[in-house]
Amino acid sequence: MDINVNELKERIDAGNAPIMIDVRNPHEWDTQHLAGVQLISLHELPSKLEELADFKDKEVVMICRSGGRSGNATKFLTDNGFTSVRNMVGGMLAWKAYIDPSFDVS
Repeated sequence: MDINVNELKERIDAGNAPIMIDVRNPHEWDTQHLAGVQLISLHELPSKLEELADFKDKEVVMICRSGGRSGNATKFLTDNGFTSVRNMVGGMLAWKAYIDPSFDVS
């Protein structure tokens, strides 16, 4: 299941933000990231399954630069028993295009 940047922004603004995990690499994260988002690079995700177990039945939104890596992360978590994982369509590039043009997606 997907979520678009407008829906996520509305949820954040309403104080109803889901759990958000950014699967970009640390240098991308260091450039700029959304507040309240946890960084777990895509290649680290398999080793973090136990750590993420408390989120198995909670809504989790996966985020990356363009939506590809987060789509892979969404599938991986779903395949491992997570019941409500969503991919942020278009990633941070969409966030920059539709929500915050000043966002640095270097």
